[in-house]
Amino acid sequence: MRQARDLSCGDTRVYLEFEVRRVKCPQCDAVKQEKLPWLADNPFYTKRFAFYVGRRCRSSPIRDVARELRLDWKTVKSLEMEYMREQLRRAGTPTPIEIGVDEISIRKGHTYRIVVSDLARGRPIWFGGHDRSEASMDLFYAWLGPRKCRKIRLVLMDMSKAFRASTLKVGHAPQAGILYDKWHVLNHLGEAMDKVRKSEYARLSGHDRRFIKGHRYTLLSHWENLSLEGKEALQLLFKANRRLNKAYLLKESFDQLWDYWSPGWARRFFDQWKAALRWQRLKPFEKFARMVESHWPGIALYCLAGNKVAMGFVEGLNNKIRVIQRRAYGLRDEEYLRLKVLTCMLREI
Repeated sequence: MRQARDLSCGDTRVYLEFEVRRVKCPQCDAVKQEKLPWLADNPFYTKRFAFYVGRRCRSSPIRDVARELRLDWKTVKSLEMEYMREQLRRAGTPTPIEIGVDEISIRKGHTYRIVVSDLARGRPIWFGGHDRSEASMDLFYAWLGPRKCRKIRLVLMDMSKAFRASTLKVGHAPQAGILYDKWHVLNHLGEAMDKVRKSEYARLSGHDRRFIKGHRYTLLSHWENLSLEGKEALQLLFKANRRLNKAYLLKESFDQLWDYWSPGWARRFFDQWKAALRWQRLKPFEKFARMVESHWPGIALYCLAGNKVAMGFVEGLNNKIRVIQRRAYGLRDEEYLRLKVLTCMLREI
């Protein structure tokens, strides 16, 4: 007789007693053991108990679940991994049409892995590679296969040359449009705004610096997101410094680019925005404009009606991964992290 732990009844543990038959094969003369589909991979627990543990671990750390169920944390981890593998099996291999690509740091020392998301279904579909190089990105397309790669029509990414080069290779997704992530473009614009602030602070001295000091995040914020106190502080700053006033207006007006539905009108707006830089002596903004100019096809692609994808999903997923890492106080088991990432958007089973 064997025992396997099942779901508890109230605060009482429940164990099932059962017999496992052993059969001698007349052909190979080997003794084989009966396989029971309701048992977990760990034969001391039922599958529904393993799935209960997996559901609990979606919202609680392993240590807390182990303490609650009076189990060793290694046992809880193995049961959760079985639950997550079953989630992936039921979800199946995806056939994405629109994908988002980004890298995530998994530990100190510039150790990165690539995360690929299905933007239409709103879930990560691949986590892997050895770094953020072209060779690591090639592994995703090899995993997906040539037939499914041909169905990809849009790839959302940052301005990584490695991701672009891998995507456009023959046999990968050369037919797909490369769309640059709005968040990364605006991040470069925020850096340009901050460099102007620093240069103005260095140019001034003494009592004049008081208007600029302490307003870094105020200048990087959108006007509609500021409190009344923040708006009043900026108005006072703009009266004292015209260059920062002009830089802030340029930063705020650039957001209008993402509202156009025609690449032609978007280009006309950008040319007017770039012309407004003339004679302003804003070197960081001029450098940003050259960067946008060199990556224009991947930015203007968003203006087409069919390409209005959820650009914030990729960065939102990165934040969710960081929460998973913080909750575990650092994950040394990369396979466990991979399963956590790939199942964080899947439904419970």
